[in-house]
Amino acid sequence: MDLKNYSTGVQHIGIPTNDIDKTVDFYHKLGFETAFETVNEEADEKVVFLKLGTLVVEAYENHAAVFRAGAIDHVALDVKDIEEIYQYINQAGLNTTQDSIHFLQFWKNGVKFFTIEGPNKEKVEFSQYL
Repeated sequence: MDLKNYSTGVQHIGIPTNDIDKTVDFYHKLGFETAFETVNEEADEKVVFLKLGTLVVEAYENHAAVFRAGAIDHVALDVKDIEEIYQYINQAGLNTTQDSIHFLQFWKNGVKFFTIEGPNKEKVEFSQYL
């Protein structure tokens, strides 16, 4: 399988924050617009997706943000078929976190995603808008 055939590129970059309002204000001043905001009920976190052109930043308030370089939490790849990608990742032995596919009622119809960890402890999320 060639991931290029199943992904359309970066969907968003996830940044945890201790102060969602301060973070949103900062990105608004840079020219980003709020594309979507919600609450992740499962994690009890406020979530705001901020968009500038094709770049989307997911800011989520979890009160555990680290204030140092490397604070970006994850890069999410936009995929066309989450189940097929999940099967491929598992067969290739890349599901280092043993994560399963999750569903959140984000955007219009929800989103399905799972996350793996790279060799440098970076998180790579595979995400499909429904």
